Amino acid sequence: MDSSTYPAAIIGAGPYGLTAAAHLRASGVEACVYGKPLEFWQRSMPDGMFLRSSRNATHIADPNNAFTLDVYEKEHRRSISSPIPLTDFIAYGLWFQNQVAPHVDPRRVVKVIPSGGRFHLQLEDGEELRFRNVIIATGIASFAHRPPEFRHLPPSLASHSSDHPDLARFSGKKVLVVGGGQSALETAVLISEAGGEVEVLARIESIRWLRRRERLIASTPRLVGGLLYHKTDVGPPVLNQIIARPDLFRRFPVQWQAPIAYRCIRPAASGWLIPRAGGVKISTGRRVMSAAAAAAPAGDVVTVTLDDQSQRTVDHVVLATGFQIDISRQPFLPPQLLQSVRCKEGYPLLGPGLESSLPGLYFIGAPAALSFGPLMRFIAGTTYTGKALSKSIIGKLK
Repeated sequence: MDSSTYPAAIIGAGPYGLTAAAHLRASGVEACVYGKPLEFWQRSMPDGMFLRSSRNATHIADPNNAFTLDVYEKEHRRSISSPIPLTDFIAYGLWFQNQVAPHVDPRRVVKVIPSGGRFHLQLEDGEELRFRNVIIATGIASFAHRPPEFRHLPPSLASHSSDHPDLARFSGKKVLVVGGGQSALETAVLISEAGGEVEVLARIESIRWLRRRERLIASTPRLVGGLLYHKTDVGPPVLNQIIARPDLFRRFPVQWQAPIAYRCIRPAASGWLIPRAGGVKISTGRRVMSAAAAAAPAGDVVTVTLDDQSQRTVDHVVLATGFQIDISRQPFLPPQLLQSVRCKEGYPLLGPGLESSLPGLYFIGAPAALSFGPLMRFIAGTTYTGKALSKSIIGKLK
């Protein structure tokens, strides 16, 4: 094992890991970044997808705004359309990575061991390194939520929406998509456009389409519009001004935080999907009671029974049922480390700088949402995160 102690390790090379690297580097700290750049975006999001977030909310943050989407477009002499295609965002993210962390180490971290105020990182090839600070920026890949009614079914019959980078595999198939948000509706549209027969099944009473905001902003004076809608683009008027300021969100009484957060991230789908959803059947206000596999002449099928006793028999069920944070599901965090991290409902309880109760261990991105609000679930949260995180780490190193 190397006897040297390095200042910081970042586990994860998505938008949050890269913004952490950018801010630390600007402060004179070259953090070691582990992971495959933009892996979740490339492996778990479907071809043909567009980002729901607006352009202003999709810049990965660096301290000098030197690597925004605007700079990327200018350097590459091209224009990115709105909504932003997934392929364009991935290209932008890889360019950002090359600017701020050109030497990302693709090896997987298999264990983080706290010892004597430091952390030993074990890598997949057996190498061990020691760090003063460790930043967990692994995103949401480990937290895919599969409702219990479907957990007994094999992946060939029921899978999570994040399992499919290519939805063309469902061409000619009958598919049920469970969920009522952006992922469910866009997945269903892409399956339909690929030649599948698809139905969306949602518990909510009606699909909430995000189509009023653009019209309201266009008809509102700029000053008033700026007060109603923050550029981070998370939540309805007034509340989004609170969400855009995580330190303000933290000052609200705990019993208020959860209702505010839910109101800002309740299931919804982009209005630009509506013209493409003509071939999608949408059923709302229904709950799944059970799901069972059955043999059929053309292969196994799934029969889903709903709360009104109606049934659907399909070739496959796609679970667009979101993600549930639980850091104990991170395979590289051993029990002895987890015992030192205060948590609530699977989320780490974080203090200033997004530091956990175990000094030197930081969680950024979605796991920080309980402590710092739902902005941490979106790319727009990288601006606050980069500044707060680097301030904390640099302060300790000095």
